[in-house]
Amino acid sequence: MKVLVIGAAGMVGRKLTAALLAAGQVGGQPIESLMLADIVAPEMPAATLPIDTIATDLSEPGSAVLLLKARPDLIFHLAAIVSGEAEADFEKGYRINLDGTRHLFEAIRLSAQPYRPRVVFTSSIAVFGEPLPAVIGDSQDHTPLTSYGTQKAICELLLADYSRRGFLDGVGIRLPTIAVRPGKPNKAASGFFSGIIREPLAGMEAILPVDDSVRHWFASPRAAVGFLLHAAQMDTAPLGQRRNLTMPGLSVTVAEQIAALRRVAGPAATQLIRRQPDEVIAKIVAGWPQAFDAQRALALGFHAETSFDEIIRIHIEDELPPAQP
Repeated sequence: MKVLVIGAAGMVGRKLTAALLAAGQVGGQPIESLMLADIVAPEMPAATLPIDTIATDLSEPGSAVLLLKARPDLIFHLAAIVSGEAEADFEKGYRINLDGTRHLFEAIRLSAQPYRPRVVFTSSIAVFGEPLPAVIGDSQDHTPLTSYGTQKAICELLLADYSRRGFLDGVGIRLPTIAVRPGKPNKAASGFFSGIIREPLAGMEAILPVDDSVRHWFASPRAAVGFLLHAAQMDTAPLGQRRNLTMPGLSVTVAEQIAALRRVAGPAATQLIRRQPDEVIAKIVAGWPQAFDAQRALALGFHAETSFDEIIRIHIEDELPPAQP
C-alpha cells in the first residue's frame, strides 16, 4: 500500500505519520511507501520504508497531479487553514480549503484508469450553525455561520459526489475541536480551549476570552489519529451515499474543563487562567455546536474519550516530560 498524507507538517499530520510508521500496515496491508506533503516540507522521520517529503501548495494548478504520480492507494487530506484565519482572509480560505480540495479530487478523476484510491478527508463540526438543537443528531442540516464551515460543507458535498460517481472511495470525518493541542497556539478561534489547559500545565498564564458557561465538543489528538486510521481501513459499504460522519466526542463547558484541570493538576494550575473577554471570538464560538449524538460513527467503530480528565491525562502522557523523582 502506498500512502499519501497531505498536511503532514501539522500537529495531527505528524502524529498520524508516527502512528502509520509504528503500525507498518493499514487494514492488514503493509505500507510500501509514504509521501508526506505540506505547504512546508515535513520533517523526514526515521524509518526503514521509502519516504518522500515535499513542500507544495495544493491550491496551485498542477500540484495535485504531481502528488498523484505514484498513484497512492490511500490519501489522507488534512491540509487546511483554520477557522479564525479563514474568517479573517476570505480569499485565502476559499483558495486553500475549497480550491485545493477540488484540485485533488479532479486530479484523481482525471488520472489514468483504473484508479480509485481511498480518500480520508478531515471536515469539521463547523459545518453546523444556528439554529441548532441542544444535541445534534446525524440528520442535522448544514447551516454554517463561518466561511471555514461553509468551505468544509462544500468539500463534503464534493467528496460524496466524487465517491458516488466512482472516482474515489471517500470518507469524510467531522472532527470535534481537538484538545489539548500541543505546541504554540494557532489562529483557530477555538485555540483557547487548548490554551487554558496547555499553558497552566506548563506553568504559564492562559487567556480565556469567553464565558465559563460556553459548552463545546472535544476529542484528544490521540482520538483524532484513531479516527483517521479507522476511516482508512473501514468497510465503506455501510456508508452508502452518506460519506461524511460526525465523530464521537465529549461535550463539556469551559467551567467543566477548568474543574478537570483542578482535579488533575491542582488549584495552582487554574489560578494561571486570566479572563479577558473578546467579543469577536465570543461571537464566532456562540454559533458553534455544543453536543452531538454521533450514533452512525459509534456503530461503525469510531470511539473517543468519555471524560475531560482523560483528555488532560493524555496530553500529559503524550506531550509533557516525565516528572523528576
